[in-house]
Amino acid sequence: MAVKITKEDELLLEMYSRAASKKSDHLIYGNAILISLIPIWLFWRIHGLALVANSILYAIVSTACAFLMSYAYTGAKAPLMERVAAKRSESISKELAAETGKDKKLTRKERDDAVRERTREVADYESTTYSIFFNNCVYLLILLASSMVLQHFSAHVNYFISMLLASGLTAFLSSGKSSL
Repeated sequence: MAVKITKEDELLLEMYSRAASKKSDHLIYGNAILISLIPIWLFWRIHGLALVANSILYAIVSTACAFLMSYAYTGAKAPLMERVAAKRSESISKELAAETGKDKKLTRKERDDAVRERTREVADYESTTYSIFFNNCVYLLILLASSMVLQHFSAHVNYFISMLLASGLTAFLSSGKSSL
């Protein structure tokens, strides 16, 4: 027996789901690609790892790193979104009340829906940007520390281990239950 899902049920599922919006997905994947490509300059210029000769190594490790960083961003974003929504809901409801206060045609339900939707948008954006900032800081600190520790190894080994260690450890740390 199939259960029909109403429009209200769909809205509630969307409201309380952990799925990212398209805008957040673009921010997450764009930043994951950028942060995984930035260390190429470090290893190319400082460690002397040739750019063209090692392009396959760069591509493979950067792809794995981008995947792990996007996982880290979404892992840290989900619990943060709930806290941001709780903190911002009151100020957003006041703001919307001021904007729509002149509109007497809106029902109470329409106003509540507008507040919920705006709160979700704000919480989604703020939690995404904070997650990106926090995880990028952790990633870069681990990357710099591990590249200094591994400087006595060959540049290939240093790049491979430093990148995967930094992105893997960042993904691991972001999946924990502790607060940011």
